Amino acid sequence: MSSKIIAGVLASGRGSNFQSILDKISSGELSLQIGVVIADKADAYVLQRAAAAGIPAVVILRQDYSSKEAFEQALIECLQAHKVELLVLAGFMRILSSQVIRAFPEKIINIHPSLLPSFPGLQAQKQAIDYGAKYSGCTVHFVDEGMDSGPIIMQAIVEVAEDDNEASLAAKILEKEHEIFPRVLQLYVQGKIAVQGRQVKILK
Repeated sequence: MSSKIIAGVLASGRGSNFQSILDKISSGELSLQIGVVIADKADAYVLQRAAAAGIPAVVILRQDYSSKEAFEQALIECLQAHKVELLVLAGFMRILSSQVIRAFPEKIINIHPSLLPSFPGLQAQKQAIDYGAKYSGCTVHFVDEGMDSGPIIMQAIVEVAEDDNEASLAAKILEKEHEIFPRVLQLYVQGKIAVQGRQVKILK
């Protein structure tokens, strides 16, 4: 029986970050077990990636529930049924309420395509270009009850070129996301991440 930490992945789209995590698990660089992948869109490609890897792939649709609370309770129950200990948000396009955060305290990790606290929320790459930022990047952070406002674990920087558009900047940032997200998850499973208020320390 595996003693690895079991993670649940929430995603809404292609699942490229999920794939980068799977690849690192396959190569032995990440000692994590994926217990379930949950998507909030029936056509999310991440579901096909999960199924191809033999990982349970579940669709939970918001419109099937009378309230956000009921929808999130369904998420929690599915995660608990798969014995999830760590919740990984890999392009999940919904803000989780305190209901989920209380169920997984300091055990929810998200990746966002900007250097937080700059440009939270949707279309972060477009926000950076419209603002005229010279640098952008990505941020891996713990999730709290705000929008992309939890303690920052790790960031990676990319330069915004004068001819960059939203798509080209997103592609550059995505490369960095695929590097640092699995790295953070490995630090987590090794017990090397310590949170003190807003400060996150990486232990040696």
